[in-house]
Amino acid sequence: MTIEERREQRLKLLDDHIGRSLADAERNGELRSAPSFGKPLDFGDGYDETPAELRMPFKMLKDSGFLPPEISLMREIETLRGTLAQVPADAPDNDVTCSTRQRLAELQQQLAMRMEKLSGSRSL
Repeated sequence: MTIEERREQRLKLLDDHIGRSLADAERNGELRSAPSFGKPLDFGDGYDETPAELRMPFKMLKDSGFLPPEISLMREIETLRGTLAQVPADAPDNDVTCSTRQRLAELQQQLAMRMEKLSGSRSL
């Protein structure tokens, strides 16, 4: 048996084991009791905002410890959104709220331009 055949056999055994485990979990109701069952996954890290063709390269960069500037922008945008979400809807705007909204708009525009440029060039 060649190395490649052994590798394929191990992968098939692993696939079979995973399949059996999932089937058991479904049968005994474990999957349905999960809080996220039937809901879309929320990665919370800008995954959905990232063009599909850039998701894998960004993940590779992340895994190697490099943080692309677009991801930094996404994180800062989410932080600002969280800050604004804590402000009561009926609260009057003050200088801090106005500057936070303006900074959020600027970052969103900057991110949109960077993502458009990346999508258009089809390269990093």
